[in-house]
Amino acid sequence: MSSPLHMSLSEARDALAAKKVSSVELTKLHLDAIEKHNPALNAYVHHTPEIAIAQAKASDEKRAKGDVGLLEGLPIGVKDLFCTKGVNSQSASKILTGFKPEYESTVTTKLFAEGAVMLGKTNMDEFAMGSANITSHYGNVINPWKSKTEPAKQLVPGGSSGGSSAAVAARLGYMATGTDTGGSIRQPAAFTGIVGIKPTYGRCSRWGIIAFASSLDQAGPMTRTVRDAAISLKAMSGHDPKDSTSAKLAVPDFEAVLGQGVKGLKIGIPKEYKIDGIRADIIAEWEKGEAMLKAAGAEIVPISLPHTKYALPTYYVIAPAECSSNLARYDGVRYGLRVVDDGDNLNDMYEKTRAAGFGAEVKRRILIGTYVLSAGYYDAYYKKAQRVRALIANDFKEAFKKCDLILTPTAPSDAFAIGDNQDDPVAMYLNDAFTIPASLAGLPGLALPTGLSPDGLPLGLQLIGRMFDEETVFKAAAVIESAAGFNRAPEGY
Repeated sequence: MSSPLHMSLSEARDALAAKKVSSVELTKLHLDAIEKHNPALNAYVHHTPEIAIAQAKASDEKRAKGDVGLLEGLPIGVKDLFCTKGVNSQSASKILTGFKPEYESTVTTKLFAEGAVMLGKTNMDEFAMGSANITSHYGNVINPWKSKTEPAKQLVPGGSSGGSSAAVAARLGYMATGTDTGGSIRQPAAFTGIVGIKPTYGRCSRWGIIAFASSLDQAGPMTRTVRDAAISLKAMSGHDPKDSTSAKLAVPDFEAVLGQGVKGLKIGIPKEYKIDGIRADIIAEWEKGEAMLKAAGAEIVPISLPHTKYALPTYYVIAPAECSSNLARYDGVRYGLRVVDDGDNLNDMYEKTRAAGFGAEVKRRILIGTYVLSAGYYDAYYKKAQRVRALIANDFKEAFKKCDLILTPTAPSDAFAIGDNQDDPVAMYLNDAFTIPASLAGLPGLALPTGLSPDGLPLGLQLIGRMFDEETVFKAAAVIESAAGFNRAPEGY
């Protein structure tokens, strides 16, 4: 048996079922690996070894009685955005210092009911705002991959779920939860060579997830294989009466469709995604993906998504508008940090708490959001952005009359160095250019690794499906994964 740390989630599941290893043994191996590697990566920010060992022991006892869930006994990480009862849940923000919820998010409740073991809470961009995991109150997350040409440089793991992506890539958990507002599962998955799926909006409950932009936020799993993503997504999904946007739909067995192939499916290639200046190696990887699907029996068809060029500015009106509203609740009264001096009135406390508690990127987006929602500019910006959002969603509806899936690159580059683009927020926002349109339309999108850039860093592709048709996405992802044969890990992990 190979080291359990290097198994996929499904391989570890099978090893547990065959009684080759116990959950307690798996958990201790992961806790030791976190102790060894986390000081360099900063992927975990709240460590919960006592909870992990207690859950692992309980899982082994359940298994002995024949009571086995989908993730029974498997160690995972949980993004700091998910509320976990009695455990720090701070969204990587100073303003939530010391916040320990008295309740459990629906997603983590489901995962624990299926037997998952929580190793700790993973780092992220503050309130999920960022594309590089460099806005966290806890400091930067370091990508475990290294550049071939400049190995001394520290690379970003993508954002905002950068702690989760780094943890999964570095073998510090079989799976980690992520959230995706404009690409925050898919882009970090691409930068670290793992699989990440943002399911259809409404597939997973948002209850107990600290809100950034409520009409966009969606939970999803980050794993090392497509099969692991299929197993994990089933465990996380399902209707929740506590979330009015949760879909009242049965959850399919996503793992069961793997291996069914893509014969007869039509794969759309949107011409608008060939943006000016896109790198040749990104285009080459995209064409490689087309060839893999075609060889497996799919038909490649050109499609058009004519309003794609408006997606980025539309997102950066709607998301900050919703963030300015959601983050208004953090004022020093109800949660975490409170800054007040003798003689201060209530307004003084609000101002001092918010000034000290929020980081620069969060303040920037709150200001943008407040501006576009203000009386004089609401129609000119927010209302117009919502109209454009409807046009973008309609583009996808029209495209799916001609195809069953859409294939695109996940990100316009491989992982870049910490500090690059840091003073240019617009350049940073372009990281999500390929992922944002599907987010605005509420569609499922899966990112998976397919190869390496000339600098030896992971590159990936994105599959976008029809609403609530994750099964077709998984079918095609399994075909690409098998053809690409990408089974590499960052050196030293």
